[in-house]
Amino acid sequence: MKSSNRHIVFLLSICSVITASYSYTITVDAHAEECFFENVDADTKMGLTFEIAEGGFLDIDVKITGPDGAVIYTGQRESSGMYTFSAATSGRYTYCFSNQMSTMTPKVVMFNFEVGDAPAKKAGEKDDDANHNKLEDMIKELGTTLKTVKHEQEYMQVRDRIHRDINESTNSRVVMWSIFEACVLLIMTFGQVYYLKRFFEVQRVV
Repeated sequence: MKSSNRHIVFLLSICSVITASYSYTITVDAHAEECFFENVDADTKMGLTFEIAEGGFLDIDVKITGPDGAVIYTGQRESSGMYTFSAATSGRYTYCFSNQMSTMTPKVVMFNFEVGDAPAKKAGEKDDDANHNKLEDMIKELGTTLKTVKHEQEYMQVRDRIHRDINESTNSRVVMWSIFEACVLLIMTFGQVYYLKRFFEVQRVV
């Protein structure tokens, strides 16, 4: 019976870890701001991880505010970041991505918002319950670590794609500049030949 209870606790812990993560990809237009809300209980652990995938200089303003309107975290012109905190009070927490500093370029933002479970407050726990809670905490910590690794892999793929696009764009510009220089050189060469030819023709007439 104890073994069955442990298996149930294990499965419930895994399910809670899996369902507590939210992944999104959004486009924030120039002069715009996109905000999201999450209602949580006090002492709940939360985490925000984000990466700018496309747009301009790959930067955006980030702000997290609490239920009372107090600013918990703010960052300006950030390309990526990770921030974790515990909810001081129960209520609605807001996290916003602002592209108001951009004049015309929209930004594509990938982000994950994770919400943990509020710590259980139980009086007079038995040893078995304490062991179960300890096992549950260890499983949740392991699940959080695995999710962090997964998100880092996703962001690394985005970074690789961005760097590849930048390299391809740079190579294309180098090729186009080389072609332009070659065309200018040819035009100057033909121009000089034509000028010298005309010059000697005038000399013969004289």
